[in-house]
Amino acid sequence: MISIQGAVTTIMYLIVGGVIFGLLWWLIGYCGLPQPFDKVARVILAILAVMVVIGVLLSFMGGQQIFRP
Repeated sequence: MISIQGAVTTIMYLIVGGVIFGLLWWLIGYCGLPQPFDKVARVILAILAVMVVIGVLLSFMGGQQIFRP
């Protein structure tokens, strides 16, 4: 069973993490990296974001916590 306090804390971490990843995504586009480096940086950032979300969802399923908020 998931406690309400744990769920709210996890949701807050996801929101803050989403804002941080969004700002990094914007910064990559704003600083004007050359074409191949721009795409590589965005792919790496997207992979990291997906890994964080999967880790949080796995902790809800009772699996081992990869990222501990």
